[in-house]
Amino acid sequence: MSLRRVAAAIVITLLLQSAVMHAATTASCTFDTFSAPSGYALSQVSGVSDDGTVVGQLLNKSTLQSVAFKRSASGVITKYAAPQSSNTWLNGRNGVGVNAGYYQASAYPGHLHGFLLQGSTFTAVNHPNAANTWLFGVNLLGASVGSYSASASVVKGFRLVNGTYTTIAYPNALTTYAAAINDSGEIVGSYASSIVSNGFAWNNGTFTTINYPYSKYGTALLGVNNSGVIVGNHLSADQAHGFIYENGMFKNIVYSGANFTMAGGINNNGLISGQIYFTGGSSLGYTAVCK
Repeated sequence: MSLRRVAAAIVITLLLQSAVMHAATTASCTFDTFSAPSGYALSQVSGVSDDGTVVGQLLNKSTLQSVAFKRSASGVITKYAAPQSSNTWLNGRNGVGVNAGYYQASAYPGHLHGFLLQGSTFTAVNHPNAANTWLFGVNLLGASVGSYSASASVVKGFRLVNGTYTTIAYPNALTTYAAAINDSGEIVGSYASSIVSNGFAWNNGTFTTINYPYSKYGTALLGVNNSGVIVGNHLSADQAHGFIYENGMFKNIVYSGANFTMAGGINNNGLISGQIYFTGGSSLGYTAVCK
């Protein structure tokens, strides 16, 4: 083998080893956990606002219907069901208490509709000419992000500012989900054309792919704060494992004794929200400060 080929092989080996080390790094986290209220199970723990309020979804154990929830930093959980809905999700919340979510209509055929919620003020968000709209995030300036069904087989992302929609669609991808936006307008999410998902950051029309190394089913980015710190999950079978991405480095979010730990969002103070799953199917929500 030539010296050039030997040198190339060494470089490739070092790069692979470096990627593995980055993937294996575990963040040092201090967790504050919480349970679902009586009669409910945690279905999804999503974003967290700057005041420490966590949003997500609960499953009613009796009716098997889902309602959104807000949990204050002091631990008070408030449930919310959108008007004329069978299921409701809350996904993001900004620093002045505006929540972003979507709901499934109770009337057939059960289309999905986005909405913003501030206090008791409900504002519908439906992408023009789309059967389904998902709303995932809203920033302090009122810009929101989500996705819509562009056709029966294609989902595209969007940014909504002052009533104007900007399409966010990764080239040739079948699905693009715009999951979160910070106050600088940086958007993160995921795109896919197969069972493998890819994470992305979007700035002024430019996509940057961000993928956790060697993840079998890919990467989904779910939150970004004003410091540019991103949280997401790398996907393996029916499990999703949370991570922090900062300055090109990945750090795993791991709760000791859990089967796996998912990330849901991050606020501008670095507080991370998500869900912890244990063997047997039980789970806890959490907020965490990680280093």
